[in-house]
Amino acid sequence: MLCNQCSMSLVGGCKIQGVCGKDPDLNALQEALLYGIKGTAAYYYHALEVGYDNEEIGHFLAEALYSTLTNVNFNKNRFLELILENGRIHLEAMKLLDRAYVETFGRPEPTWVSTGTEKGYGVLVTGHSYKALYELLKQTEGTNIKIYTHAEMFPAHAYPEFKKFDHLVANWGGSWLHQKKEFMEFPGVILGTSNCVQQPTRAYADRIFTVGIAGLEGVPHIEDYNFEPLIKRALKTPKMERKEGGKLLTGFHHTNILAMKDKLIELIQEGKIRHIFVIGGCDTPDPKMSYYEKLTSLIPEDAIILSAACGKFRYNARDYGTIEGIPRFLDFGQCNNVYSIVQIALALAQEFGTDVNSLPVSIVLSWMEQKAIGILYTLLYLGVKGIYIGPRPPEFLTPGIFDILKKEFDLKLTTEPEKDLREMLNKGIEVEESPKFAEELD
Repeated sequence: MLCNQCSMSLVGGCKIQGVCGKDPDLNALQEALLYGIKGTAAYYYHALEVGYDNEEIGHFLAEALYSTLTNVNFNKNRFLELILENGRIHLEAMKLLDRAYVETFGRPEPTWVSTGTEKGYGVLVTGHSYKALYELLKQTEGTNIKIYTHAEMFPAHAYPEFKKFDHLVANWGGSWLHQKKEFMEFPGVILGTSNCVQQPTRAYADRIFTVGIAGLEGVPHIEDYNFEPLIKRALKTPKMERKEGGKLLTGFHHTNILAMKDKLIELIQEGKIRHIFVIGGCDTPDPKMSYYEKLTSLIPEDAIILSAACGKFRYNARDYGTIEGIPRFLDFGQCNNVYSIVQIALALAQEFGTDVNSLPVSIVLSWMEQKAIGILYTLLYLGVKGIYIGPRPPEFLTPGIFDILKKEFDLKLTTEPEKDLREMLNKGIEVEESPKFAEELD
């Protein structure tokens, strides 16, 4: 690994006793910016996959990456500014990807998705690329191959263009974390479409492929979305039998929620919806992730939960019920669909003549992966305060830098679910003008 400031090897410690050797905070800020850049690049890539571009995003990625080179800028305040600017650009990347997917695949609709199996050959698709899934569905029509989603591909079932394919039948398994066990149990072929795919075990190494940005050592890679090799392999795997499974709900989007905005506001004003919890982010192997399972189980029945990303598989199978027809658990889909949650929060703030910080809204994030870090930067850019993050502090931040973020943005570490929940439920609505949030909404 090379030092971001002097380009010397960090193995055995920094070799230069100059400015970089004595300023770990600066190196931490550069690392923090790099992680945010990676997260933004992921969303930007998937938008480009389906033909959507925004030159401003590409320009920022070049500028920000250049800023981490040797002897470019040793100004810590400049890197703090770049991190917040990364948050703004990350918002633009999520907006671009949302438009790309809606205009290409249709507007998501609330949809119940089976977790069972259907009779026929099976292909399990994991990752984030809807482009890859769409091309695979087109090429497998009429082959008796059934397509199953895994992890972040699960929300694809809610898009009208995907619903047109009768052989997109169900979701198999949960988050990326358990894929080695789940892929071993799946009898068909597996397709990895993004970075959230692990090196296979011997149990399924001869029936996994990658496509697009994904790649694994020794695993065949699909070029130009030509799935002929995968299809041939799938037709040699054992057929699956029909088996009933439970159902999971997904497909919420800011457009279908804001369509019932008046009802939502009425329920909040009447106290029937006391609080809104935004709980989402990455699943991780950390034992402290049980915090999120416990927290969601404790949330009172007069509160609703908005969720996105793969951490939800720890708690999305529960029956949370409804509040006058509005489901208490609303799954907005992939991690990039946090954009929809941001739009809802901004719209509610505008309706109440206040800002997001004064709404009865609490945000609890689990981070591990770069896209979640980019989302955090977006929320900080928007001025959102009091965010809870866990299951532990980001290890790339020094205590000094983390203290700055805690002081400036009231960033909180998760502690105990019961304690944190009591604090969150104390938030209420305070009427206050906020031109910045109104401007972002426009």
